[in-house]
Amino acid sequence: MVRISVRLSAVALAAVAACVLPAGASAAAHLGERSIHYGNRGHDVRVLQDYLTQYGLDTPVTGFYGKETRANVKHFEGDEGLTVNGIFSKRDSKVLRSAVETGGSARYVDTPAPVGKARLNPDGTATAPSDAPPEVQEVIEAGNRIAKKPYVYGGGHGTWNDRGYDCSGSVSYVLHAAGLLHTSLTSGGFESFGSAGRGQWMTIYANGGHVYMKIAGLRFDTSGQSADGSRWHTSPRPSSGYVIRHINGF
Repeated sequence: MVRISVRLSAVALAAVAACVLPAGASAAAHLGERSIHYGNRGHDVRVLQDYLTQYGLDTPVTGFYGKETRANVKHFEGDEGLTVNGIFSKRDSKVLRSAVETGGSARYVDTPAPVGKARLNPDGTATAPSDAPPEVQEVIEAGNRIAKKPYVYGGGHGTWNDRGYDCSGSVSYVLHAAGLLHTSLTSGGFESFGSAGRGQWMTIYANGGHVYMKIAGLRFDTSGQSADGSRWHTSPRPSSGYVIRHINGF
């Protein structure tokens, strides 16, 4: 069992329950596995709220299907020619997923402009594109510092400079290094961090069991580490079941 520092915070204790799922697994039911009604709560409600925002209907990610969420579901149903009743059905889920994956509703959404791409180096580090903002370059530099550090259950939550990091500890570390995060978060905590939708330079993918980032085209992820043990990846991974967030300006 991994020894955890006595300075481990309450956030770190919560993180011990997260970041242990293999790639593709989810800690909760995926969106579309049930019809969602007014008053429902759950991870799938959080994902729905995030998807509605990506579609173009700004919806706070609370995990509770209240009046505001229901009103936005009705807007979505009307826009897509679905039955307008505020009950988010499995059919509604398929239509919403398809709309978001193809760029959201043209009526509402502005697609981020393309940006430069980071390069994955033979030694498992990443090189930031020359046109990246200073904060993005700092995130990539920080990622390089811990890219090959071991995965440690709860690592990075009791202290920023740890001997190893879990998924949320890794993401927290790189964002903190760039001055974009002051306190480490669990994977579930990242579900409501920042703003909904994909960023131009950096995107956070979070659920109750795992969190990873896409930074200037590269995936920064503790799951499925490459043969040389690096957290940097060029390969994509399915985002189904993840809340998608970004930091304004990036």
